[in-house]
Amino acid sequence: MKIKFFTVGGTIDKVYFDRKNDYQVGDSRLSDILKEVNVSFEYEYESILRKDSLDITDEERQIILSRVAKEKNRHIVITHGTDTMVQTAEILRSVPDKVIVLTGSMEPARFRSSDAEFNIGCAIVAVQLLPPGVYIVMNGQIFDSSRVRKNVELGRFEDI
Repeated sequence: MKIKFFTVGGTIDKVYFDRKNDYQVGDSRLSDILKEVNVSFEYEYESILRKDSLDITDEERQIILSRVAKEKNRHIVITHGTDTMVQTAEILRSVPDKVIVLTGSMEPARFRSSDAEFNIGCAIVAVQLLPPGVYIVMNGQIFDSSRVRKNVELGRFEDI
């Protein structure tokens, strides 16, 4: 089984620039993370976007949908910003016969306190075990993408 990873940006890929005093989406750390943890499965990764999820347009969601639908691999993990992850998952539910898992982080992957590596690891396990469908994997849980929301106040995802 080969896993295809797509990155679209979000907090997981943010970089802090001192002189600008803000965060910007930078290069994904996904490849570095997979190498550091010495995964033993076959994978490929590709960047589709490098944006904060609040800035992703409907047209860009269609680009994500098109790229995922055309992908030959059935097992797909997408790193995505948490603010609009549910909206992207909703569009991806039209893709048949694939296991699609979206994940991200509440802190940039470059931060020591980040949940990025944990969430990516959980997404990797989930994509290998789940039946076809679209899922969100965050905070050590697997969520049906049609019954989940981000609880901004608590900083985690929850069933609805």
